[in-house]
Amino acid sequence: MKTAFSIQWLKSIQPRKQRKYGMNAPLHIRGNFLHARLSKELTTKHGIRSLRIRSGDKVTMMRGQFKGKSGLVERIDLGRSRIYVAGVETIKKEGGKVPYPIHPSNVSIITIVTDDKKRLKNKTKIKENKDQNGQTTP
Repeated sequence: MKTAFSIQWLKSIQPRKQRKYGMNAPLHIRGNFLHARLSKELTTKHGIRSLRIRSGDKVTMMRGQFKGKSGLVERIDLGRSRIYVAGVETIKKEGGKVPYPIHPSNVSIITIVTDDKKRLKNKTKIKENKDQNGQTTP
C-alpha cells in the first residue's frame, strides 16, 4: 500500500496496514467505519444486524466505564471515528464536564431516527439480494 489512500487496496493480514488504511481513508469512506450493532428487538424487526450511527439515535453502552448507560447521540466525529452521547461525560480537575468520546463498536443502537426513508430501505435491499444469490446470512 502506498502512502496515499488507494481504492484498489483490498486487504492485508498485517495490522499496521489495516490501521494505515483507516487513518488515510477520506471522510466519505470513514463513515462506513461508524457502524454499530442493533439491539435484539431491532435486529428481529428489520432483519439486519448493524447500521451506521446518526445523531439522534438512542444507544446504550456495552463496554467501558459507562457500561449500562444510555442516551442520544449528540455528535459524530468522522476524523477520530468517535461518537458523543448525551449524559456520558468525564469530570475535569477544575470541576467542569466534558463529553467523553466513544468508539461505535462499544455501543448498541436501541432506537433509530427514521426521518430518512432510504436509511433502512437500502440495507434491507442488500440483504434480500444476498438471500436471492444463495449466500448464507448470519
